[in-house]
Amino acid sequence: MKAFRVATTIFASLLLAGLLSGCTTTPKIDWAARIGNYTHDQAVAEFGPPDKESTLSDGTRVSEWLTRRGYRQIYPVGGYYYQSGLPGHYGWYYPPIYIDTSSPDYFLRLTFNADGQLRTWKKFSR
Repeated sequence: MKAFRVATTIFASLLLAGLLSGCTTTPKIDWAARIGNYTHDQAVAEFGPPDKESTLSDGTRVSEWLTRRGYRQIYPVGGYYYQSGLPGHYGWYYPPIYIDTSSPDYFLRLTFNADGQLRTWKKFSR
């Protein structure tokens, strides 16, 4: 009986530790504080190579990263066929209604000056 209590206590402790550690979230990035203090090299090290990048004639570099992929889901709701068991009665077909749900892709656009320092930032979706 004592071994059962010990095993139950250990299991409950591990379960509680797992639940508490699973609920932690990463802090949001304060992009306004990074303006002038954050370089393109740091961004590549943190987010990987950008998905899109352009260099303007004045040396400004505009980089975009995909931060969250959107989705599209279509699924049927309802729809059935009814037929009475009585002779002479026919059935009715009710077609399903299709529901289309979607979410856009989310992006982060960082603009760096010619020296590689962060100048502006923008989060957007499309």
